Amino acid sequence: MPFISKRYHFDPVFARFCNHRVSKTTMKAQVNHISDQIAIWSSRAFRVAGLWIIALVVIAVCDHKLTNLRAGVESMPAGYVSATEKIRSLDCLTRNIYWEAASEPFEGKVAVAQVTMNRLASGRFGDSVCGVIYQKNVFYERVICQFSWVCESTHKTRPIHQPLWAESELVAKKVLLENFRLPGLKGALYYHADYVSPGWQKPKIDKIGRHIFYGERNAL
Repeated sequence: MPFISKRYHFDPVFARFCNHRVSKTTMKAQVNHISDQIAIWSSRAFRVAGLWIIALVVIAVCDHKLTNLRAGVESMPAGYVSATEKIRSLDCLTRNIYWEAASEPFEGKVAVAQVTMNRLASGRFGDSVCGVIYQKNVFYERVICQFSWVCESTHKTRPIHQPLWAESELVAKKVLLENFRLPGLKGALYYHADYVSPGWQKPKIDKIGRHIFYGERNAL
């Protein structure tokens, strides 16, 4: 039998056709991939743009509200005090009356509150009720509180006697909100307990309960 070769020969035309089909399939896959990437990045870009728009709207709204708030504050009359500040001042004054004069009679509690308000009115001690009460000074590297209980830590742990606290709060309301005053203590700015002798060179005004009250020498 004659020898028959098992080597296969491909038609060149058929080979070009196959290469052409493969090339078209590859290009289509690449085009689809690029389209998908464009779609993804477009989506991200729209999302980022949306967030920026939202942020700009929020900033604009906040700026508008802040402008209105500033305009409202500027239009308030001089000396205006907000309800929040009034409540805070009332609490500070109540604490000062309680820790300084809880066991004092009604007039003694009023006297302590009045000294606090006199100091505020003088403009030399603090710019608010709480500022006057919690004011501290340093003398020879030692911190001195204007009201001794502020520098003590016992008031943080001692229990509150509710009836005396209620009376202190009542006095604070009368002095702060109703402008109740003792006529004889108009110029009183200082006081101390009658069982100590600080040696102040200040004019004595009155003694109420266990406290002795003083004014400024140049005020007389």
